Amino acid sequence: MSGGVGPTCNDIGLPREQEQEQKLHEDLTSLKKSQHSSPSKKAAFFSFTQLNSLAVIIVLAASGMVSFQDFAFVVFSMFYVYFISKFAFPRLEPSNNSPVFDFKNKILKLYVLTGAVIGLFLPIAYIFEGIFEGDKEGIRGAAPHVFLLASQVFMEGVAFSDKFALPVRVFVPVFYNSRRIFTIVEWLRSEMSVKVDEKYRGSAERLYVGRALALANMAFWCFNLFGFLLPVYLPKAFKKYYSSGYKVKD
Repeated sequence: MSGGVGPTCNDIGLPREQEQEQKLHEDLTSLKKSQHSSPSKKAAFFSFTQLNSLAVIIVLAASGMVSFQDFAFVVFSMFYVYFISKFAFPRLEPSNNSPVFDFKNKILKLYVLTGAVIGLFLPIAYIFEGIFEGDKEGIRGAAPHVFLLASQVFMEGVAFSDKFALPVRVFVPVFYNSRRIFTIVEWLRSEMSVKVDEKYRGSAERLYVGRALALANMAFWCFNLFGFLLPVYLPKAFKKYYSSGYKVKD
């Protein structure tokens, strides 16, 4: 009843529809590839937090307030991170580098913010205020801790790329936190004894603020290392890494 017109039109139109479907499929495939490749391109650039940390590192290193040992520690950590990622904790195939904890958690956000305020923002303000008051001992005591914490933030950004496995991400804060406890001990000793023995040029309020800040950092970062990183974060990361059962990337 169609007189041959209908089937003929269908026969002609079918290849065009197939071409359109194939073109649409190719477009979707290319879009997915671009979405998967975009994180690697973004990972090649430093984040805003890393750039700020790098600025603090450069300023403190150029000021001469950081010892050669602390500077050498940071350089050594860069090489050692690459070493353990190559020989101890290589990447897995397929990659299973999702974070151990959900960073959208409000408690975790508050905990990280508290560490940033106590360990970074307030000590930086303490150092700048000490420049005006001429408190060389206070600046010299707080600077190594701030330098190492800024270096830790920078290295954590590097370790969170797809090039490193999950245990390497845990290694960076554990490694740096362990080293910074020794610098905080020296800072606390400077605030408690050195300023008393030597001529202190700053105000009494600054003396109490420096002692309180050093004590707060000692309490927070000791808890962070012995109460969170070692007993909680480290075991969870290792369990997730070794229980994946995936093949190691070449």
